[in-house]
Amino acid sequence: MPELIFPLDSTKKFTDQAKIGHNRWHPEIPPVARVKPGDSFRVHCREWFDGAIHNDDSAEDIRDAPLTKVHALSGPFAVEGAEPGDLLIVDILDVGPIPQEDSGPLAGQGWGYTGIFAKKNGGSFLTDQFPDAYKAIWDFRGQEATSRHIPAVSFTGITHIGLMGTAPSAELLAKWNQREGALIATDPARVPALALPPEPQDAILGSVSSSAFDRIAGEAARTAPPRENGGNQDIKNLTQGSRVFYPVFVPGANLSLGDLHFSQGDGEITFCGAIEMGGFVDLHVDLIKGGMRTYRVGENTIFMPGRTAPQYSEWLAFSGISVTLDGEQRYLDSQLAYQRACLHAIDYLTTFGYSPEQAYLLLGAAPIEGRLSGVVDIPNSCATVYLPTAIFDVDVRPSASGPVRVPEGTSAPHAAFG
Repeated sequence: MPELIFPLDSTKKFTDQAKIGHNRWHPEIPPVARVKPGDSFRVHCREWFDGAIHNDDSAEDIRDAPLTKVHALSGPFAVEGAEPGDLLIVDILDVGPIPQEDSGPLAGQGWGYTGIFAKKNGGSFLTDQFPDAYKAIWDFRGQEATSRHIPAVSFTGITHIGLMGTAPSAELLAKWNQREGALIATDPARVPALALPPEPQDAILGSVSSSAFDRIAGEAARTAPPRENGGNQDIKNLTQGSRVFYPVFVPGANLSLGDLHFSQGDGEITFCGAIEMGGFVDLHVDLIKGGMRTYRVGENTIFMPGRTAPQYSEWLAFSGISVTLDGEQRYLDSQLAYQRACLHAIDYLTTFGYSPEQAYLLLGAAPIEGRLSGVVDIPNSCATVYLPTAIFDVDVRPSASGPVRVPEGTSAPHAAFG
């Protein structure tokens, strides 16, 4: 086993650990450990809410989820010799749930969760159709996930890292805050918000000194979106065997990671759409000196997916086009087309006895494939959702005999505001 450089004690909160991570991006957050090019090492990761979501049959914790506290990131880890303009090579050697802990109150101890976020607290990809909070608990058995809240389904998880990235420079951080602030200003009262500005409340900044804490907390970027440094990309293929090339913006690169997922469908469409968990990651790092210029990777990451994806061979695919539910034509709107494809899949699954919310939670958690299938034929983009048929206990393919009903009596926990 590689050397453990960032341990977590499951009996303690994230801020009470021997080494404290962070939940904001800022170039002045000091590294918590240092490694060299060529090193392999192990990192423990806490699930993104640090234990705020519980293994129960209520969705009130999802409804009231403390968004100002996320993400609980492990790091930063400085890489000796890394300089701005380099590419940091990160190999994901292994990733999995919390080691040797198959039961307990923390996600990752033999279980994980998927949540539909309420529109008034973050929302989701389909928030107008699903404005309330819902939750599903998933139990792990090896690589298999099952849920007491979604019957007649089991699938092999594609365990991966939801969030990993390098620290921004001061100039890049200022660019983020300016452009996202300008977007918020176009509709500052929007629910959910267009973006998340810096928020000092609940900021965790590692070992930042008390004299600099308030200034840095007021400048530091939230970790919710993906950006030029990688960040919260939620790419389900960043799993064991993947190699990622990260731009380096500060001396040492200052790599951080977290937000581990047992499984996820393309798009993480419920916002808390993966099966969230804590766990461990084994990494190997190296450098390509001057790689950003050599390979024209001036912004954003490139990566080589691992080869450990579930080998599903039969799919039922649903398509959508860029026309709203009200019949309004949009010009090559691929996001809308993907929303419509997801809604078509949800409607279809309800014919087998699933509630719309169960179907939505399933699309967020199971290893579905999402594709932009046509983006040139004006005025309609075409997006598709591929659903693996083998994950169901019943045959979900259309047939002359009609849909087989799944067992009744189970439901996804629900919590509404007010």
